[in-house]
Amino acid sequence: MSPLVHRAKSLSSSLKPPRKLYRIGEVIQHTGLSRQTVHNYTTMGLICESEWTPGGHRLYDESVFEQLAVIAELKRTRTLRQIAGILAGGSSLSLGKQAGPDRADPV
Repeated sequence: MSPLVHRAKSLSSSLKPPRKLYRIGEVIQHTGLSRQTVHNYTTMGLICESEWTPGGHRLYDESVFEQLAVIAELKRTRTLRQIAGILAGGSSLSLGKQAGPDRADPV
């Protein structure tokens, strides 16, 4: 392998593409959730913005889509308050248990 090719391969392996950050409009476009739902999940701490634009807009990284999928699955049997506890690690509820009426948590 020529030194030039070796240097090019070494350089290309050290270059990483910039990570993709999504504005709230892009998140709702890809998930079908409403702007208010994404905002509520953010203010409740269920999802977190990664950065802010200079103009004050929230930016979310790619992990938000997995987090929203987990929230959607948990919402089938849990309240948002219970989900917040589960995601924070402070809940004694296991993910497999059904939320019964005696454990219902109004939000």
